[in-house]
Amino acid sequence: MSKDPVLEVVKLGNPPWPTIDPFLFCVHHDDAYPAGNDQLGPAASLDGRDLGQDFAGKDGWRMYHGDVVPGFPQHPHRGFETVTLARRGYIDHSDSLGATARFGKGDAQWLTAGRGIVHSEMFPLLDKGAPNPVELFQIWLNLPRADKMAEPHFTMLWADTIPVVRDGGAEITVVAGALGDVRPPAPPPQSWASRADADVAIWTIRLAPGASWTIPAARSTETNRTVYVFRGERGVRFGDRPVALGHVVALEASLPVTVTAGESGAELLLLQGRPIGEPVVQYGPFVMNSQQEIQQAFLDYRRTQFGGWPWPVDGPVHAREAGRFARHVDGRVEDAAAR
Repeated sequence: MSKDPVLEVVKLGNPPWPTIDPFLFCVHHDDAYPAGNDQLGPAASLDGRDLGQDFAGKDGWRMYHGDVVPGFPQHPHRGFETVTLARRGYIDHSDSLGATARFGKGDAQWLTAGRGIVHSEMFPLLDKGAPNPVELFQIWLNLPRADKMAEPHFTMLWADTIPVVRDGGAEITVVAGALGDVRPPAPPPQSWASRADADVAIWTIRLAPGASWTIPAARSTETNRTVYVFRGERGVRFGDRPVALGHVVALEASLPVTVTAGESGAELLLLQGRPIGEPVVQYGPFVMNSQQEIQQAFLDYRRTQFGGWPWPVDGPVHAREAGRFARHVDGRVEDAAAR
């Protein structure tokens, strides 16, 4: 009898979703925002919302920590990386290095916080005459001790550079980690994902109704692999094992497994990587190896503000007419429309 590649199936509760080393955090934001107003916020009453901490999902959307525009005004990070997959809508990024961007429609942003950065992530509602759905994943990838104090690094992965593999009724978007001969753009230079032996992969998988696709075996027998079933009312099967919508599956990564969608199709997020295997001490936005290092992170942030906040407001947004772009610390500008 062949070995079952499914190690564990866990029901997903409130976000964030459970993760396994080398990942620290995963959240799926999916908000049905209404039409936008002149300030790029929702053209709707904000009565009854706990502004500054609006996570309840009233009317199908949230302001999060924003009070005019939804999103996450300036906040610090140290010791890990954020990977943001913008599936629908737009995100306006600004940071303490002076970099800024607007991205969306399949773009991804990869930010190495390293020794410390402050950034904001706001969700401008650009359409005044129609709804503004926003959907994104934010994933935190740990850094090993040797790189926790690396220089911060801001990278954009534009949608037209992120490969999509189509195989029958399956569509796999390859954000990180090669899939066969298909390779995505390089991650930041000091990312754990930049090491070939780390075997990091971030893929989204869309399956048509009844379609199957075989997830190949990972390169390393040490690799951790989890797959989140976030769409598909009829669930999926991993081999012969049925898994309902809203569950995460831990897999034996050294074994291939065929995933088959039910009658409604399905969407999955795959995260994998060889574990870093070091102590993880987290307090809010700081992730280090010891409590002393966490205390030092707070001291450093209070003393330096990780370079200070160069923007006039805590949650900057760009003009409605601005397209998808990035302006880097060195002044280099990427215009996604001109690509």
